[in-house]
Amino acid sequence: MPPLVRIALANIRYPTTPDESIELTASAVERASDAGAEVVCFPECYIPGYRGLGRSAPPPDASFLDRAWAEVAAVAARRGIAVVLGTERLTEGDLLASAIVIDNDGEVLGFQDKVQVDPSEEGTYTPAEGRQVFQVGPLTFGVAICHEGWRYPETVRWAVRRGAHLVFHPHIDEAEPGSFRPSWFADPANSFHEKALLCRAAENTCYVASVNYASDGSPTTSAVVDPDGAVVCWQPYGEEGVLTADLDLSRATGFLARRLRPLS
Repeated sequence: MPPLVRIALANIRYPTTPDESIELTASAVERASDAGAEVVCFPECYIPGYRGLGRSAPPPDASFLDRAWAEVAAVAARRGIAVVLGTERLTEGDLLASAIVIDNDGEVLGFQDKVQVDPSEEGTYTPAEGRQVFQVGPLTFGVAICHEGWRYPETVRWAVRRGAHLVFHPHIDEAEPGSFRPSWFADPANSFHEKALLCRAAENTCYVASVNYASDGSPTTSAVVDPDGAVVCWQPYGEEGVLTADLDLSRATGFLARRLRPLS
């Protein structure tokens, strides 16, 4: 039997307060566990909520973040499920967009900070340095946050060349006035963003799992793409829910990622 791993994507609404971000995260972790998932991923900076897009937020608070991570880790341990949690974190006075990875025993495996920030984020989030891969049971995975996955193919390839079967892609994307409102994943009339995910998976022979907030008219949604660049499943646009997919890890060979050679 090929190794199958069930993952979940928490396509849930933007929290109204930092404390609600903890509550909604805990609830989604429980729902993912009930669905039999071994790991669940959340959107970009879900705790305490992404800063920007016209929203005001309390100043960054390291004590709050420590408490939030501890509470989520406790739920993960109680439910026996790993968590890839979009969050922010403070390091030496710099605010980073990040993802904390917690295993199914509630132990923190580390952080993947956002290295390539979008120009609109300059002044809010500081670009970080360094990438890593994580191991949960038989699954090896990396994390490419929002802008990194859309526009920088090397963020996915880096992880796959180091053994990742899957790259999680936490992001945030909301409708602008008069923008196209898709009803079908990677609609040809839509922007390039969802189509880029098909490329990231096929060009690296890996799975890609992208997760967005649930919002009215959202131009992108949560989805899983297989190593051939085919869509496994996607969440109805704007609809809250926990999307699950079973991954056949034997298909995620990383073959094309490893064949890359520098251009002369």
